[in-house]
Amino acid sequence: MPQLPPVDVFDYIVFGATGDLTMRKLLPALYYRYRDGQIPDQSRIVGTARSPLSRADYQGRAEKALTEFVKPADFDEATARRFLDLIHYVSLNGAEADSTWPALQSLLTEAPEDRIRVYYLATAPGLYGQICENLSSHGLVTEQSRVVLEKPIGTDLESADAINDHVGRYFPENHIFRIDHYLGKETVQNLIALRFANPVFERLWSSDAIDYVQITAAETVGVESRGPYYDKSGALRDMIQNHLLQVLCLVAMDPPGSLEADSLRNEKLKVLRALRPIAPDDVATFTVRGQYARGRTADGTTLPSYLEDLGEDATSDTETYVAIRAEIHSWRWGNVPFYLRSGKRLAEKCSEIVIQFKAAPWSIFPGKPRANRLLIRIQPDEGVTLSVSTKDPTLTDSLALRPADINIAFEKAFGTRYPDAYERLLLDVVRGDPILFIRRDEVEAAWRWIDPILRGWAENKAPLHTYPAGSWGPEAARALLAQDGHAWHEDMA
Repeated sequence: MPQLPPVDVFDYIVFGATGDLTMRKLLPALYYRYRDGQIPDQSRIVGTARSPLSRADYQGRAEKALTEFVKPADFDEATARRFLDLIHYVSLNGAEADSTWPALQSLLTEAPEDRIRVYYLATAPGLYGQICENLSSHGLVTEQSRVVLEKPIGTDLESADAINDHVGRYFPENHIFRIDHYLGKETVQNLIALRFANPVFERLWSSDAIDYVQITAAETVGVESRGPYYDKSGALRDMIQNHLLQVLCLVAMDPPGSLEADSLRNEKLKVLRALRPIAPDDVATFTVRGQYARGRTADGTTLPSYLEDLGEDATSDTETYVAIRAEIHSWRWGNVPFYLRSGKRLAEKCSEIVIQFKAAPWSIFPGKPRANRLLIRIQPDEGVTLSVSTKDPTLTDSLALRPADINIAFEKAFGTRYPDAYERLLLDVVRGDPILFIRRDEVEAAWRWIDPILRGWAENKAPLHTYPAGSWGPEAARALLAQDGHAWHEDMA
């Protein structure tokens, strides 16, 4: 990947440092940036959690995480040892004002006060405000301090406002980094280049040429160890409200005036505010919710149901699958449906965007040419495929057509490893670059659109369908598109 200059010396303080996110994503991401020479040796990574661990104990856990989650070809023992020397640990309950804050104070005040401090809150969102309040009351918020908030921020607009208000008392808005790791994915960022650096696409990027858009985030795994969290969240809050709406914004926004952060985020906000509201009484028409039941893999392995994954005698009406037909009320996108879907225990792991262009109104060729389709693969196998029609070379005496694909696989094309989304985002906070982070008014606009759907579901105005684990979701999701004469990407001929 392109080599960026090292950032300034910093202290990265992670609350929730023994959790899955830290071990699986944050520490490996920081290791990669250190390995590539972007983190100075004088920097420190400070883990905090309630577990009574010594520094050596925590370094041992960190080393185990690196060996498990860094690709073997990328793991270098000497580099890892130097990286582990950056890691410290403080046993601390960040939500309690009378916890062992003096230990953290003592460690941080060893460094100059003008050193950059990043507080990463990998905790339950309900603790964000209290942790920030405690940081402030113990004199740990400096002019060079930033705070990172993991999604989801709240469970609805009211709770999101409460969290943002609480955090905002101690950190100014330009020092609050609301992270959505989807925005750190190279292919998602490449949407900006694909559209605005290539006039051939941007001039077709509207209802004049586009029939509909699909945005999919599909997972093959179930809830696994996230069951207690997920059952209070569900797919709509966990994936649609943040990840997929952010991707929708990048697909649908008008060209920003510049690549300055607020210019880009202003255009995303316009999209969110232009989304046609889905009232509670309309959720059965425009949304589908589902929950995976017991199913089988292609090789016959039995997959448990969501309720079985939750535990013995569990009952729940939490959705593990969502499909939504959205519309954007603007001149660019009038009458173009945007289909969003996300689910667990689906047939394939993929995140992708399908731009379906309109078919030609009339054809001079035998048969009707297939409409062009642009497939943007976010993960895995990041790349772009454009489906076109060409002359069938097997028929020498006819101008019959056959479909063909123009395919660009990014990793192969550029001969480089595609970094994990967190790698860029973690250091963008140190740089103070907010372009790939979410502004408060974006969070509010997203919840304002999601809340009526949640109310409609809570009032049972749309059924909770079941679907076999290992399938592509409930049949009702196919019917959602069929009413427009459309089909999901995997069902297209």
